[in-house]
Amino acid sequence: MAASTDTGAIALAPAPWTTKCLVYQIGFWTSSATAQNLPAKAYSPLEAASSYASPEFGKPLGGLSMIQLVRYSETPVGPYDELIFSPGVFEYPLPDNEDASHSSSNKKKTAQARRVTRIYVSSKETCFNGRKVWNIPKHLARFEWTTDPADGSQHVKVFPHDTHVPYDATESTPNSKTPFFQCTIRQPVRFIPSFPFSTRALAKLGINMAVAHPPLPEGKGTRYGELPGTMEWSFLPEIVQYSSRTSLVWIDVSQKDEETGAEPEDGFENFWPGMRRWNLALELKDGGADIPVGERWETPKRLMQDGGYGTIN
Repeated sequence: MAASTDTGAIALAPAPWTTKCLVYQIGFWTSSATAQNLPAKAYSPLEAASSYASPEFGKPLGGLSMIQLVRYSETPVGPYDELIFSPGVFEYPLPDNEDASHSSSNKKKTAQARRVTRIYVSSKETCFNGRKVWNIPKHLARFEWTTDPADGSQHVKVFPHDTHVPYDATESTPNSKTPFFQCTIRQPVRFIPSFPFSTRALAKLGINMAVAHPPLPEGKGTRYGELPGTMEWSFLPEIVQYSSRTSLVWIDVSQKDEETGAEPEDGFENFWPGMRRWNLALELKDGGADIPVGERWETPKRLMQDGGYGTIN
């Protein structure tokens, strides 16, 4: 799906959102060693140069991580494609407000939650709203989906607007030379029937599914105004994904050039340190995703030395 090109004003679509979608979930592990020195690809250039990526605003701890490909058919802002990257759990500063549901009124002034560090979408409407409503650091990309007529496998490539070298702050066009991410999705595993699944099952297993995001920097000079900044933190107790027709599929995440066989420039042949080429993943067919209203709070005063948000000078 190509990124939307209408240059009109983008309307706010407040939470909660109830959506219909097809989801591919690839789970993997980020080691503590990798978490202590996240590869540059963990963040978009805009967020990488801001307090969003600073250790004061979130110490990466690693652990269970996730890559997701999502094809939304129904949302408050229309259909779009999405690539989500979340490299595990982060330790983040709790709010000063003693009335907040998880404030720092006690001795412990930090908590742990998941964080989306990089995410691409094909629609300026969801790019704007994801940033404005939940501090999700969305950027535009062109998504290319092709189906192999021989075996039905799907080949996916994602061409972002923010990966030009040097970085183009207007993020006006996709980088059509090199995909940021590519994969091949095979047909569902044979002899294993589909089954109902909800991400709430992970929470019941004791896996922390809460999501906390710092304030976002503003992207200036963009064509659509789709990169607003924010002034407050955002916390979601959960984002629920579900399907009554979930299957297991194999996904090949080799990032080698398909024509030349050349390795990716960052040296990560399978996209991320320690990731295997072939990954057993979940395919949530005819499913949905519910995104609730989040809790918001001001940056704790103890972290306001650099203004608490925005670009680090």
